Amino acid sequence: MRGEKHFRLGVAVALAVLVVDQASKWWVLTTLGPRGTPLVLLPVLDFRLVRNTGITFGLLNGSAIFGPLLLALAAMAVVVGLGIWLSRAERVLVACSIGAIAGGAVGNVIDRLRLGWVVDFIQAHAFGWSWYVFNVADAAIVCGVAALLLDGIFGDRRHDGRPAGMLGAPDEEKGR
Repeated sequence: MRGEKHFRLGVAVALAVLVVDQASKWWVLTTLGPRGTPLVLLPVLDFRLVRNTGITFGLLNGSAIFGPLLLALAAMAVVVGLGIWLSRAERVLVACSIGAIAGGAVGNVIDRLRLGWVVDFIQAHAFGWSWYVFNVADAAIVCGVAALLLDGIFGDRRHDGRPAGMLGAPDEEKGR
């Protein structure tokens, strides 16, 4: 029963990410698209429409062999794998993280299939440095991966505070 509950939670997170991602991209396309000028929100944050034909954060941008359809198919294969992982998730953090990654991936796939490119628009910058322009889907993917990494490091603790599966458990030490 717990696995089913975690699965539903992960799907709910994926749907929430997908809705927020697509709504924000619709807003950006209808607001920034025709003007093409950035919307300055804070001294360190702008909304600036960028047509990303590559993968996350513009990697492989303009690479002819990685067309929108091929990238969309690869992303959907990853989503299928995430769905299998989600069906086996035993912790809330893992389920939410997988959901965030899957929702973000599907959001970017929708853009690729609908537009042939991904709508990126969030630009953080400070002191002459600027980060890649990204979107809600990219942020969800990065946060989901970071949470999975932290869960992998700290999430599976035993009663003695050490990660499960570590060599040299207290019972083994007593026998020496």
